[in-house]
Amino acid sequence: MDERERIERERERWEVETYHPFVTGSPERPVRYESLSGIPIKPLYTPADLGAFDYAQKLGFPGEYPFTRGVYPTMYRGRLWTMRMFAGFGRPEDTNGRFKYLLEQGQTGLSTAFDMPALMGYDADHPRARGEVGKEGVSVSTLADMETLFDGIPLGDVTTSMTINCTASVALAMYLAVADKQGVGWDRVGGTMQNDMLKEFIAQKEWICPPSPAVRIVVDMIEFTSRHVPKFNPVSISGYHIREAGSTAIQELAFTLADGIGYVQAAVNRGLDVDTFAPRLSFFFDIHNDFFEEIAKLRAARRVWATVMRERFGATRGESMRLRTHTQTAGVSATAQQPLNNIARVTLQALAAVLGGAQSLHTNSYDETWALPTEEAVTVALRTQQTIAEETGVPLTIDPLGGSYYLETLTDQMEQAAWTYIRKIDELGGIVRAIDLGYPQKEIADAAYRSQLMEDRGEKTVVGVNKYVMANEKPIAYLKIDETVELEQIEKVKRLKASRDASKVERRLKQLAEACRNGQNLMPVLIDAVKDYVSLGEISDVYRQMFGLYREPIIF
Repeated sequence: MDERERIERERERWEVETYHPFVTGSPERPVRYESLSGIPIKPLYTPADLGAFDYAQKLGFPGEYPFTRGVYPTMYRGRLWTMRMFAGFGRPEDTNGRFKYLLEQGQTGLSTAFDMPALMGYDADHPRARGEVGKEGVSVSTLADMETLFDGIPLGDVTTSMTINCTASVALAMYLAVADKQGVGWDRVGGTMQNDMLKEFIAQKEWICPPSPAVRIVVDMIEFTSRHVPKFNPVSISGYHIREAGSTAIQELAFTLADGIGYVQAAVNRGLDVDTFAPRLSFFFDIHNDFFEEIAKLRAARRVWATVMRERFGATRGESMRLRTHTQTAGVSATAQQPLNNIARVTLQALAAVLGGAQSLHTNSYDETWALPTEEAVTVALRTQQTIAEETGVPLTIDPLGGSYYLETLTDQMEQAAWTYIRKIDELGGIVRAIDLGYPQKEIADAAYRSQLMEDRGEKTVVGVNKYVMANEKPIAYLKIDETVELEQIEKVKRLKASRDASKVERRLKQLAEACRNGQNLMPVLIDAVKDYVSLGEISDVYRQMFGLYREPIIF
């Protein structure tokens, strides 16, 4: 009898002689003993749960395949995770002021939220932008806005993350144009463009053209940055919005990696060598309330991605196999009721992200269920990260929970469940075909419905909402965007458009249309266009004309 068998027999004896008699006299709490993804949770885990556990195959060492324990050899002993606080509201000068405030408070990277018109491809002066200008992010219509947004911020010294997708190509062109105006070489420009269109069709629903041309534009950006902007991450393959739409952690893990496989395959089909672009791919995961499941999710993600890149795509460089990820605490878990409770939620979620080995972290502000965060709330969110970094001792050793019987078992279970989804998507013909069929959309909708039913029935506790409710809550002060912001932005855009050289604008738009038609890389054309102050909305109109509009299939 080996050691594992001996321990399993001892556990069986313990259950019969000690555990069950005790439970008979003192019953366990009547709660659901399962993770948020529905994985059953046993009362105790031992080495027997891991089976024939191969340390080298399952864990290895930090900075080496399969990267389960971390993507870098020193992890936080060498460098702490990047602390990014989402910022973006009102006019570009308003957000510029918030950027500078956060940098003064110790933030180590910028993260930009754009308003809905910019996200959907409309300028501030478009009729469809009415009522939304500057409301949920910063208003950017032209290069002039981008110049104001980053005024006094040296792009060669600060990395910037931009949460923008169907118009990400325009935002990148503007960002590089600002770098040129600052005299910063593109080889010094670092940052991340979210630019994940596949997850838009699955979850967030902000698009212009159908999946195939949308992916073509993403690949244009991957190809361009790999050659000309080597420190820039051209796409952040995002599970965050999949989870916010109601998926389980397993679905978030699987569909995110399936999206990544889709982009890599499209780039390889373009003729790109996987080892030339894969090192700059990045990921973005939601960190929800189930503490151990979230840690296991990040560890499983690294292991699956390393396997995919080596076995499916033939990557040979370690940098091509490592899954580097930004993380953000779960907006969907925050409550408008008793909003100060969100500080506790965010703290635990942030700790899970760090224990899971994230490279970058955004902590939500407690008041974001009410409005864009106030300066006070965003400072508390930043201080939460700094407290974890400086006071807890958590970053002092690498993967401190590695080897936990429970965590390793949970990591294995999540990995196996993710592979099941990935194989199903492969059988359907790949992620684009799966989206056309509505497969991931339906899976997420069903999971969201089940979760809401559990909350409504009280089977899943939400503190302050369906348990520990307070009858008379005091209202909180929250950020309000003055209505004059929209009027000012509209007038600013109109003045700029009237002052441009109309012949240059027309020529640039024709060049863009021709590039869309003949398949050439769009990025050089876009950079020239924005430098002549062609607007985001005008470029988006060309996309609409050349590629058509996407209409989502009806899924029941």
